[in-house]
Amino acid sequence: MKETVAYKILRSHLIEGVLEPGEEIGIRIDQTLLQDATGTMADLQFEALGMPKVRVSPAVSYVDHNMLQTGFENMDDHLFLQTFAQSHGIIFSRPGNGICHQVHLERFSAPGQTLLGADSHTPTCGGAGMIAIGAGGLDVAVAMGGGPFYLTCPKIMGIRLVGKLQPWVTAKDVILEVLRRITVKGGVGKIIEYHGPGIGSLQVPERATIANMGAETGTTTSVFPSDDVTREYLAMQQREKQWDPISADPDAEYDELIEINLDELEPLVAMPSSPDNVVKVKDCDVPVVRQVNIGSCTNSSYRELTIAAKLLKGRKIAPHVSLNIAPGSRQVMHMLAENGGFESFISAGARILESACDGCIGMGSAPGTGVHSVRTYNRNFPGRSGTRDDLIYLVSPETAAATAITGRLTDPREMGVYPDAPWPESFTIDDSMLLEPEDDPSAVEVLRGPNIKPLPKNEPPEDNIADEVLLKVGDNITTDHIMPAGPKILPLRSNIPAIARHVFEQVDDTFAARAKTAGGGFIVGGENYGQGSSREHAALAPMFLGIKAVFAKSFARIHKNNLINFGIVPFELEKGAYEKIEQGDRLSINNLREDLEAGRTPKVTNTDRDMGVGVKLNLSERNRKVLLAGGLLNYIKAQAAGSE
Repeated sequence: MKETVAYKILRSHLIEGVLEPGEEIGIRIDQTLLQDATGTMADLQFEALGMPKVRVSPAVSYVDHNMLQTGFENMDDHLFLQTFAQSHGIIFSRPGNGICHQVHLERFSAPGQTLLGADSHTPTCGGAGMIAIGAGGLDVAVAMGGGPFYLTCPKIMGIRLVGKLQPWVTAKDVILEVLRRITVKGGVGKIIEYHGPGIGSLQVPERATIANMGAETGTTTSVFPSDDVTREYLAMQQREKQWDPISADPDAEYDELIEINLDELEPLVAMPSSPDNVVKVKDCDVPVVRQVNIGSCTNSSYRELTIAAKLLKGRKIAPHVSLNIAPGSRQVMHMLAENGGFESFISAGARILESACDGCIGMGSAPGTGVHSVRTYNRNFPGRSGTRDDLIYLVSPETAAATAITGRLTDPREMGVYPDAPWPESFTIDDSMLLEPEDDPSAVEVLRGPNIKPLPKNEPPEDNIADEVLLKVGDNITTDHIMPAGPKILPLRSNIPAIARHVFEQVDDTFAARAKTAGGGFIVGGENYGQGSSREHAALAPMFLGIKAVFAKSFARIHKNNLINFGIVPFELEKGAYEKIEQGDRLSINNLREDLEAGRTPKVTNTDRDMGVGVKLNLSERNRKVLLAGGLLNYIKAQAAGSE
């Protein structure tokens, strides 16, 4: 069989199922990744599984999202994460060490291995030849305990790169071109695999940028081969022994094939308010830009920031522009201090932020009213920045730096000769902020602040359910719509009763109160419901409010899994069914348990309109059992009890 890189890695890790698109498979996970916005719940879930120590290596817990300490909650949670890691065999990356994906790429990426992370941008490490998949925290907790990760076997979309990027055109422009072509739904049910002669000119951090933002297509993950470029990168990180070559077989077969000529690409921009709203920078007229942010897990590597610094050297930013710089890791900060990059930023008038996610997750740098904000981030969903009616443009670091100088959205080719910024011979290595776990777990007291509440539990579903449609929404509803981020809400991530008050706050600020008063109900959505972040709070908090089912035209992969994990039934609406339901209608689900057990789709009726609702359940046998148990934790505990 002529195999792709993706299928070679999946096959070597296959535990259950067969590698046939559409079939459920279970794969062995080599590494896990947690970050602080999802990590506290994942740790509590791991604890609920009764595991004394993780069974994967490395398992790494990062602090990079909730860095603002405006109250006691964030630091309390950081201390919980640190002491939990020390007592359960987890490496802890201290606050300030860097963004999880940047640091993991630098210090832990390993070609041919699998990585499961409680963050949707975990595919970043696909740039180093890994199968790196984002998932909900509960799935990661199970993997930390040595359990397989279950997913629908994806199709493989091959993207063949030819040619070479021209000056001022970057890896960010490559992934923006992919989004322009296939949209935010084009990768659902697929792995994107890059190949062709063009990849040889892309260094690992550039490949990582492409793999990182591939998450915005809905893809399961993105992957590059592991070649001599990968080997050189690992050698520069003093980790050459972890290199393992892996490439697709000659004439490997792809389910879909796209070709991109790098020679022909130009600087691109994703306009408000979707990552696939992509046009050429030169065709986008934004005469006044007042904020520019350079950073995020997509574009904060050493060379990217060095090029931005060289472009800014000897220049000043426009008087009306606020320029924010957030290096991706402590390693990048060290090297910018050594090569004079920080001096260039400071002299130009930039504000230097700590090495963290910052405005990408709405934890700072919120733009002002009506302000056009140009950013090197991966998402520009409405309100994600922290400002409800934001105007966010996604660009490369080169375009961002040029824009900061001119004060208008600027094609960086206007800036003249491309800066000379060669890759370093080696990277500065300092792992002192990566804390190894204690040898004696009993010597560690796990610190639990008052904001860390007990894990909510769900009950198995009833056979017949009749409830009101509490909310009807449209296409491309994101997890930011469902469970907003930002400095007011993210600190409540360990307190589900408190955070549940904010469910759908940006869409309908009466939703949570109405759901609580009604004792639950249903949600109806359009295409690609739940796209974006992996945050399981977007399923866990609705479950706490009593939501029993979500009816949507289609679901994003991670969110659908999260709904199942917390016992919420994800019904897919057949053609024309969406139009037959309105908010306030009462729906009944008949024989739910019986039909789940039999592998059938239950009958759903709109009792207010006296008509059936066409639905289907695209579920594996295991998914059905999880729903019957009332969620994944209940299912695993029942399995463990049955084996005793």
